[in-house]
Order: sequence, then structure tokens, then C-alpha cells
Amino acid sequence: MAMGMPKASHIPGDSSDDMRKVQRREKNRIAAQKSRLRQTQKADTLHLESEDLERQNAALRREIKQLTEEMKHFASMLSSHEPLCSILTCPPPPPEVLYATHSFHQPHISSPRFQH
Repeated sequence: MAMGMPKASHIPGDSSDDMRKVQRREKNRIAAQKSRLRQTQKADTLHLESEDLERQNAALRREIKQLTEEMKHFASMLSSHEPLCSILTCPPPPPEVLYATHSFHQPHISSPRFQH
């Protein structure tokens, strides 16, 4: 086409092509819109999951801190008990003492169900 010349006018057969282009563009616009919506929903879901994992992580870190303090407390108790512990300073008793049969009589139980 030369400069200044108008575009060729529509040929009667072109209207169906134009209609298909318009339909295709509309279909593509809707598909792109749905895709963006799905992408936004996925990002929102990931954000919520991330926040939940951050909360769980913080709770676990607090639990670790508490258990570490508890362990330090028990280790301290043990180290102050060990020098005084008679079990650790005495030789173990012979097996016959450990496994001797004992008869435990409990006269304070008065219920007929507990009497023999």
C-alpha cells in the first residue's frame, strides 16, 4: 500500500475471520483472568501456610528452650546429688538380697475386699 491510501475495505468473507478473532481474544482474556486468579489464590494459600509454619517453628523453639532449661536443672540436681548418693558410693548388694521374697502385711486396710 502506498502512503496516504486508505486500507482495503472489508471483503464480505472477512467478517467470519474477524468474528473468530474477537471470540479467540475474548476466550484468551477469560483464560488469562482465570489463570491470574488461580495464581493469586495459590500465593494466598502459600502465604497462610508460611505464617502457620512460622508459628509452629516459634512454638517448637520455645519448647526447645524450655526443655533445655529443664535439662540444665536436672543436670544440676544430679551433680549435687551424686556426691551424697549412697547407692553410688556403696557396692551393690548381693543378688539374693535384691530378689528375696518379701511378705508385706498391711493391717490398715480394713475393707473385706482387701483381706485374705
